[in-house]
Amino acid sequence: MNKLTLTAALLASAGFASAAGACETTLRSSDTHPEGYPTVVAVEKMGEILKDSTDGSLCVEVFHSAQLGQEKDTIEQTQFGVIDLNRVSLGPFNNIIPETQIPSLPYIFRSVEHMHKVMDGPVGQQILDAFAAHDLIGLAFYDGGSRSFYNSEKPIQSMEDLAGMKFRVMQSDLFVDMVSALGANATPMPYGEVYSSIQTGVIDGAENNWPSYESSGHFEVAKYYTLDQHLIVPEVLVMSKKTWDSLSADQQEAVRAAARASVPVMRDLWAEREKASEAKIVAAGVEVITDIDKTPFIEAMVPVYQKYVTTDTLKDLVTRIQATE
Repeated sequence: MNKLTLTAALLASAGFASAAGACETTLRSSDTHPEGYPTVVAVEKMGEILKDSTDGSLCVEVFHSAQLGQEKDTIEQTQFGVIDLNRVSLGPFNNIIPETQIPSLPYIFRSVEHMHKVMDGPVGQQILDAFAAHDLIGLAFYDGGSRSFYNSEKPIQSMEDLAGMKFRVMQSDLFVDMVSALGANATPMPYGEVYSSIQTGVIDGAENNWPSYESSGHFEVAKYYTLDQHLIVPEVLVMSKKTWDSLSADQQEAVRAAARASVPVMRDLWAEREKASEAKIVAAGVEVITDIDKTPFIEAMVPVYQKYVTTDTLKDLVTRIQATE
């Protein structure tokens, strides 16, 4: 067991010990976001629902703020069963599970409402089912907001403004290719390294949603936010298949039901958080660029779709998403 995994196991064991008096089994859940963030609160709510529905048989303890590691590391730990539950962005799964590339495609969703309808339906369930082959159980999709570019150098209003700039992206080939297609340079790196990398000039900026841009403090070092909304990527709540297989059928159904019940809680909190984060960012003097023609950006994505939408299964998913009204 490597040092990182051992540290995670010790932290998780400590959490288990503190909650053991209240529950028969406490499931350890990881999130890179801070305490109070909508995804963190939603999984905490899931834990409350699960505790009630199983009469104290199962509980959840959330380790927020990347206490158990950054997303790439926690995915591996969840596959190994060191972590039981994990709230993760879809991006890091793109190189592992092909189906997750589809909702990660730029401009695949017309709106947040369109994304909700798709991911709550048969297409979303098909993508969740694809996790099982990778030692994970897909439970539910949360909102990740619309992602836009921000940087420390200048306002971006066109693709020409992006040329040659360095942007952090999630550790996903698809995200790298998206940024490259726009004429910029993509730098994959863990979320926790972005602030210092912008501050020291290693990168010019990154791309993310309003709440993440605000809660991370990135707006302090990157004062230009271009509302191009190139991605509306859901986030996913997964469980270790090793943990899942240790549960009874009734407990498994209780976990699924509690995860589903946490989704509207998360979405309501998310909508409130987006408004609050936007207000805080604007008040801090960030220049928000809204006057942007998205058409050239969309047209530049044609080779990205051609590269990633290659199988009949993936082509069918794209067709069904585009046909969803």
